[in-house]
Amino acid sequence: MEITSEHRSFGGVQGFYTHVSAACGGPMRLSVYVPPAAKAGPVPAVYYLAGLTCTEETFPAKAGAQRVAAELGLALVCPDTSPRAARYPGDDASWDFGQGAGFYLDATEDPWSATYRMATYTTKELIAAVEDAFPIAKDRRGIFGHSMGGHGALVSALRSPGLYQSVSALAPICAPSEVPWGEKAFTGYLGADRTAWKAWDASALVREAGASAKAALGAKVLVDQGLADKFLERELHPHRLEEACRAAGQPLELRRHEGYDHGYYFVASFVEEHLRHHARILVR
Repeated sequence: MEITSEHRSFGGVQGFYTHVSAACGGPMRLSVYVPPAAKAGPVPAVYYLAGLTCTEETFPAKAGAQRVAAELGLALVCPDTSPRAARYPGDDASWDFGQGAGFYLDATEDPWSATYRMATYTTKELIAAVEDAFPIAKDRRGIFGHSMGGHGALVSALRSPGLYQSVSALAPICAPSEVPWGEKAFTGYLGADRTAWKAWDASALVREAGASAKAALGAKVLVDQGLADKFLERELHPHRLEEACRAAGQPLELRRHEGYDHGYYFVASFVEEHLRHHARILVR
């Protein structure tokens, strides 16, 4: 793990790092906040997956989460949103595909399949690297994210039962196989066969898992959604996740908030409640 920079924050350390990823074909950037409680021993970690166009710097700079994480004794880990070492034609032609838009899946289409393997990276390599380099507990993990990252958090938990003990999301893309953002990304990364897309669609995965979804998502999933979000009707579809969880018997607390949009003012408004949700399950 190579240090880019480290900064004292609320008695802990907010750091930025790089390390080499085999799944993503080169160096990957990440941020880690280590709370002061880590001086006494390993602490649980909550992994945050950011949204389209974001980087590993977006959440630590804009969410204001370090104060609460320091109080609760939680480490915060935020990876970058796509591989950046390998370059492909058209990977920066649009903001919702390619660079900054890895969608936290493992691509199967050329050329993306060579390095756009964000699912393997975030659920295996990242965890191993972070738990090896920092005083982080190996049996207490949570995951949450925003927008594309909310999709990533839900799908990561559903595809890896037992890996995370707590799950939440802020304005997630809940049914990506049914909306333009997902259709564009899935076609490019996974191909035209829509049946393959369901393996990366949280609502579809919950419907398929049924009652066994609880093994992956835990006692309750917390989701917040702003009702002034301009992407709500076109891209996010939280009602699809709500319907799937109801049918599966999966506890879901879906909170809808008047006046809130899609940006980091929204994220910053509710991040404390999300961290407390994770701490109730992870901190002991």
